[in-house]
Amino acid sequence: MNINYDALMLQTLAENAGKRLLLHSCCAPCSSYCLEQVSSALPTTVFYYNPNLDSDEEYEKRKKEQIRLLAETGQADFLDCGYSPEAFEAAARGYEDEPEGGARCARCFRLRLERTATEAKARGYDLFGTTLTVSPLKNAKLINEIGFALEREHGVKYLPSDFKKRGGYLRSIELSKEHALYRQNYCGCRFSKKG
Repeated sequence: MNINYDALMLQTLAENAGKRLLLHSCCAPCSSYCLEQVSSALPTTVFYYNPNLDSDEEYEKRKKEQIRLLAETGQADFLDCGYSPEAFEAAARGYEDEPEGGARCARCFRLRLERTATEAKARGYDLFGTTLTVSPLKNAKLINEIGFALEREHGVKYLPSDFKKRGGYLRSIELSKEHALYRQNYCGCRFSKKG
């Protein structure tokens, strides 16, 4: 059965207006459009947890851009977990030869979403979600399935999404240009640099 995650997101936003959202963000360009969609309905905190990034320098560069975007737009607060590449390496172990978009990526999605759900529960947020679905290279169905599984496991509501719908990805490119954001040309992990 095909699920329209974009329509489900709009319904969830309407039903939970005013409740607090912890939104995992991979980078400022991806979060730009997503924040346009959610921050007017839900008080939002951007949760920057990206242990998959291939170096401390890349982590800091993307984090700095995320903070700058939020300062310019005022759309959300910011929460950083710090760089912990060992968490990604543990999740990727044994999956190094998987193709981009395969089982290694699914493990990475789960790693980042699980930390987001855990933090949302611990900090009293009503919902958690992710910007990952804005990318045309990411499997929104898989990401949402992981999100709903974590909702059941952690007892905090998941905000479904397919942010690439309704021109979301193209809008994120426009916003990146408008704010002169650093827009990387790879997902972030050492494996995605190869492909």
